[in-house]
Amino acid sequence: MAPEKTFYLETFGCQMNAHDSEKVIGTLQSEGYRQVNSEEEAGLILYNTCSIRDKAEQKVFNRLNDYKKLYKSGKRFGVLGCVAQQEGEKIFERAPYVSLVSGSASYRKLPEMLARLESGENRITGLDDRQTDETFETEFTSRQNPYRGYITIIEGCDKFCAYCVVPYTRGKERSRTSDSVLEEARRIADLGYTEIQLLGQNVNSYKDPEGKLSFAELLAAVGQVPGIRRVRFTTSHPRHFTKDIVEAIDSVPTLCDHVHLPVQSGSSRVLKAMAREYTRDWYLERISWIKAAKRRISLSTDIIVGFPGETPEDFIETMDLLAEVQYDGVFGFKYSARPNTPALVMIDSIPESEKAHRLQVLLDRQREIQRANYANHLGEVIEVMVEGQNVARGQISGRSSQNKPVNFTWPNPIAPAPGSYLQVKITATHPNSLVGEAV
Repeated sequence: MAPEKTFYLETFGCQMNAHDSEKVIGTLQSEGYRQVNSEEEAGLILYNTCSIRDKAEQKVFNRLNDYKKLYKSGKRFGVLGCVAQQEGEKIFERAPYVSLVSGSASYRKLPEMLARLESGENRITGLDDRQTDETFETEFTSRQNPYRGYITIIEGCDKFCAYCVVPYTRGKERSRTSDSVLEEARRIADLGYTEIQLLGQNVNSYKDPEGKLSFAELLAAVGQVPGIRRVRFTTSHPRHFTKDIVEAIDSVPTLCDHVHLPVQSGSSRVLKAMAREYTRDWYLERISWIKAAKRRISLSTDIIVGFPGETPEDFIETMDLLAEVQYDGVFGFKYSARPNTPALVMIDSIPESEKAHRLQVLLDRQREIQRANYANHLGEVIEVMVEGQNVARGQISGRSSQNKPVNFTWPNPIAPAPGSYLQVKITATHPNSLVGEAV
């Protein structure tokens, strides 16, 4: 009898990576592997990596180093995702106990790579040229989230922002046909999911290869799939954010009233240096469309402080933008140089202490904005989708259509199932969450 094939998979980074891991898990299971909960139990140990954050590669090598002792007991190691694509065969040099290195666009070749691994091969690579036209669809997906189904509609990026490594690790933009997206949405609904999140590095750059549907039309069509109650999408690029996206949210009730629109800086001068392809005024025009919607659409964004050449005046412009837009959420980051990016040749003269100071000032101001924004929900009754429960607090946790966390009390000893919907009256508010009681 052949020994059981087991694997352990750890995922770093964004929702795209989390969904990529669902595809990897599905493929491995279809090849007869069983997923286990720890490295010690597994025959094959896989890390699905992200290269966005500072020192991302070092974190991966440190993790591999922590577990290299397991190699002596016959375990095999694989590095997947963005760091795999970025570092390529250098991973074998730095971590010779790694047997498999594969970028995300190569997951369709996993069955072939696994067969080579099982036959005893030691240096197997699945690395795609940036110009690949191959799609990223896999035959099998093991959906790990109990209440939200993810669908990647576009992979890669053609923007080449000065600070960003994604175009080099994910390749050029490749969109799926709208027919295949809608077919997957119907399959997800048939599995009992009621929320779908459409994913892409620049999700609204989507271009149907068959020319059937625009991004806004695809959004509306997914929202009309029977059984689907909520549709989200991330991440949008301001350059391709069009008015018809807002019109779709207004006209299709299942489209969530939340838009994540990364601005990165409030200074047009810094945006130009970042190669973001828009100005402050261009961005604010899109915000005005969102604010003019019939529905109250929640806004969140990403901001980088301390980009090379950012002056105190540039930073003040970013702070002024915060005050003008009044975001419900901001993901703030200090600039850090990433491999292969144009910003590497720029003089990064802003001290780390000053970057940290600017980030703290930004986050403190944003916290006060959120405190006021969230307080506006006091006394409202809002629909919440259940995500889990906090036993210690005796609360159920969930999320509103605006993507705001809601923690609420539930009178029943049996907790409502993840993915169920409840009306909750808001009785207290915090800068990052709402508190209430089930109605």
